[in-house]
Amino acid sequence: MSVYNKTDVHSITFILTGIPGLEAAHIWISIPFGVVYLLDLLGNSSLLFIITTDPSLHKPMYLFLCMLAVADLVVCTTAVPKLLSLFWFQDGEICLEACLTQVFLIHSCSTMESGFLLAMAFDRYVAICNPLRHSAILTYPVIGGLGLAIVLRGTALLSPHPFLLRWLSYCRTNIISHTYCEFMALIKLACADTKFHRAYSLIVAFITGGVDFILILCSYVLILHTVFHLPSKDARLKTLGTCVSHFCVILVFYTPAFFSFLTHRFGHRVAPCVHIFVANIYLLVPPMVNPIIYGIRTKRIRDRFMRFLSFSGPIRKVNRNLKDMG
Repeated sequence: MSVYNKTDVHSITFILTGIPGLEAAHIWISIPFGVVYLLDLLGNSSLLFIITTDPSLHKPMYLFLCMLAVADLVVCTTAVPKLLSLFWFQDGEICLEACLTQVFLIHSCSTMESGFLLAMAFDRYVAICNPLRHSAILTYPVIGGLGLAIVLRGTALLSPHPFLLRWLSYCRTNIISHTYCEFMALIKLACADTKFHRAYSLIVAFITGGVDFILILCSYVLILHTVFHLPSKDARLKTLGTCVSHFCVILVFYTPAFFSFLTHRFGHRVAPCVHIFVANIYLLVPPMVNPIIYGIRTKRIRDRFMRFLSFSGPIRKVNRNLKDMG
């Protein structure tokens, strides 16, 4: 691999190095990463197929779950193929345009994921705190409007990121100690004043993920207040059970997200390999876990998936018999 480390040339090609200190183990690390990526594709594609083809699942929670699955697929597919190319073939070169595209898609779709989790929390709030008006409040136009607003918010707020990065001069080095292009990773390579860029990124992160998380917490405080005022213990447990899946998804999404965000800006004592490994976990694990959680916890999705397997079994048997006859 050719390495560029000039201090007086504006390079148009960056070099991704992978996980610092673990370069010798890249090939082994790629095995679980590749398996998780395949599970991401299989799980979210199956979830989309099951929900879109079953009219009984065309409910607000499941429709928002479809939107979340699409965002998950975009995020992991934007980063993982290049990551595996780096780990398998030491192909760390990435042109400026591709790098900026990665930055935009990863950050904007991650913001959309946070917005869809907030929309799902709002659905749970209405279903539990105002159940008689749930169908009247969350109509199909309202669901579509919320989804569109979340997509537009992520697109509008994160669109300046690639332009802010493109206008910078990278005269120090073009070596990125990461597995994919990330906003703060590129900012650290610039030789110009980046105070405005850092401030804008911090503000966007707060008014998207930060505000979303606060509103989700508020919704669950109201939900718990309503649940604990229900007359019977069985009713309380049954109502809380409808929120378990969503709450688990929230923990899986926000825990590595906040760790990665805070360590990139304030965690100077955190080892780079730990930070970058968690950053990859943030991209790979939530898209894998979301379909599993909802597949196990949601009876409708689980039953639909089992019916699909039981239906595909006889089809494979018929095809095999026809092949033997031929």
